[in-house]
Amino acid sequence: MDGALGAALQLQQLPPTSSADSASEASFSYKENLIGALLAIFGHLVVSIALNLQKYCHIRLAGSKDPRAYFKTKTWWLGLFLMLLGELGVFASYAFAPLSLIVPLSAVSMIASAIIGIIFIKEKWKPKDFLRRYVLSFVGCGLAIVGTYLLVTFAPNSHEKMTGENITRHLVSWPFLLYMLVEIVLFCLLLYFYKEKNANSVVVILLLVALLGSMTVVTVKAVAGMLMLSIQGTLQLHYPIFYVMLVCMVATAVYQAAFLSQASQMYDSSLIASVGYILSTTVAITAGAVFYLDFLGEDALHICMFALGCLIAFLGVFLITRNRKKSIPFEPYISMDAMPDEGAG
Repeated sequence: MDGALGAALQLQQLPPTSSADSASEASFSYKENLIGALLAIFGHLVVSIALNLQKYCHIRLAGSKDPRAYFKTKTWWLGLFLMLLGELGVFASYAFAPLSLIVPLSAVSMIASAIIGIIFIKEKWKPKDFLRRYVLSFVGCGLAIVGTYLLVTFAPNSHEKMTGENITRHLVSWPFLLYMLVEIVLFCLLLYFYKEKNANSVVVILLLVALLGSMTVVTVKAVAGMLMLSIQGTLQLHYPIFYVMLVCMVATAVYQAAFLSQASQMYDSSLIASVGYILSTTVAITAGAVFYLDFLGEDALHICMFALGCLIAFLGVFLITRNRKKSIPFEPYISMDAMPDEGAG
């Protein structure tokens, strides 16, 4: 009798304990999301400052009689150091937060570049262009900030340890294999029309960049997650999948840079920045949802609010880059979220 009573009491105590564990896990997931988001925001902000520092260095040398090359100035090297620091922050953010949260946060660099371009670079606006450019840029910044807030607030809370076994399991899952088949076919078709039929539309080129970029961010998250686990004591570097992901990360990033360079020779940097951000973010979030199952178990309200945040951020970036001067040169660089940010600077 006493044994039955004790068992019943234990069963009655199980639900509260389970509920407490769930609340603890949810709190931990939110903290990881917050850490990842802050690292990504910091990284994109620092990269934006770095790019504008290097741009300021070029402008100052061009307008003076200084015979030095740009790479012999302290300002340019400071910009390079800050860029590497920022990229490291973005890279580290993938180890904490879901891919679908980190990728859209590249809008932060657009916001920063728009403000720095006016204050630091001292870009001049004609009075007649004030309403058309100046105000629209700040409206765009406001929308991008609102979109970023919604993204962070309603981001998916999927947190899975990036072990070699888990990554391999995702890699051979049928949804991802099907997604890869569709992406490869689409990439080959776009490449054929681009190379053979001279289809030089900015959408074609940047869609090629976006497809490559989706693989870049998938591999970046895997590499960053496995490195983080290794640092924490659970060694993952002996898994062959780590090196497969590392090679794919470097290869897709290099080819992205090549396509971006070609696009910059034909189209304005502002167009590249806005269209590239929208396409790259959309395709990357799709890849994350398929490979890492980011939205599995999320309720419809959270998904809809997250999508709304993306749309608002897209509109904000479009307004920021809409009326940028076409004379500003585009200097592509390899970013961990696969996005050209110079267009907003």
